[in-house]
Amino acid sequence: MDLETFKNLNLHVNFPRELTVNGRSNSELMNAINTPGDVHYHPCRESYFNEATDQGELYRFEDWSENTIFPQTNRNISVYVPKQADSNNPSNLIVFQDGDWYLEKTGPVRATAVLDTLIHRKVIPPTIAIFAMPGRPIGYPAPKPGEMPSAEARNQRSVEYDTCNGDYGSFLLEDVIPFVKEELRLNIATDPSKLILAGISSGGICAFNAAWHWPESFGNVLSHCGSYTNIRGGHNYPYLIRSTERKPIKVFLQSGELDANIIFGNWALANKEMASALEFAGYQYRFEFGKAGHSLSHGGAIFAESIRWLWPKQ
Repeated sequence: MDLETFKNLNLHVNFPRELTVNGRSNSELMNAINTPGDVHYHPCRESYFNEATDQGELYRFEDWSENTIFPQTNRNISVYVPKQADSNNPSNLIVFQDGDWYLEKTGPVRATAVLDTLIHRKVIPPTIAIFAMPGRPIGYPAPKPGEMPSAEARNQRSVEYDTCNGDYGSFLLEDVIPFVKEELRLNIATDPSKLILAGISSGGICAFNAAWHWPESFGNVLSHCGSYTNIRGGHNYPYLIRSTERKPIKVFLQSGELDANIIFGNWALANKEMASALEFAGYQYRFEFGKAGHSLSHGGAIFAESIRWLWPKQ
């Protein structure tokens, strides 16, 4: 398709989220949250049974704005540091997009409790975790629990997470990780196989975006209900994976029967397309397709298993 035809079909225009077509709208995404299929899942056992007495510390940075890639934005960042972290030896690193969703102590993932357990049992090495929220334009406060973010904040999240370029990877490499290392005096591994990028929905494709553009820095992706749909071109990834020389990325995908199905696309089908493309191109990948909707319920149930698969014990 030539560029003129592409533009004549309005394929270069991001579809307005609030528009209704054929009696359907993207607001139907809410129908895929808290579905009957979610009741099949519970947080993984490692989040409940925690014999570790050496729980890690959690540091919180509110309204952090020391970034150059996405100027005039601020965001909340939390950093988990295990007691076993050693300044003489680099620690593994996991970066969670929409980080607060993974942090909730009574939520579906309970990431810090799981990491405490896995590190204590020496299933994984000492691992630092960064829980980064998407940016908000300066002047827009973080939403309160249960409150919908402002339209401006939702748009900024989409710009950062859904755009299929390397900007977010640059943001992590140039802004976030250096800040965390300097502020907390941490020794973090630079070997890409020691780093995992994780996220749900747009945060899932964000993790893949960053690894795709920066495979020399990010070697592992954990994608929950990833938005490989036509929000900002993410539906092109299956073709790109098939037609591009294989990159050194290991990918764990999760989706479910009741995942979102809206104007932007069908999440269950999109994740199946991603899995098919990864298999076709010879990637190390794993795809878990369950019964849940657009949530972390299934991803939380297999969270510890996901980490073990991405970082098998040597």
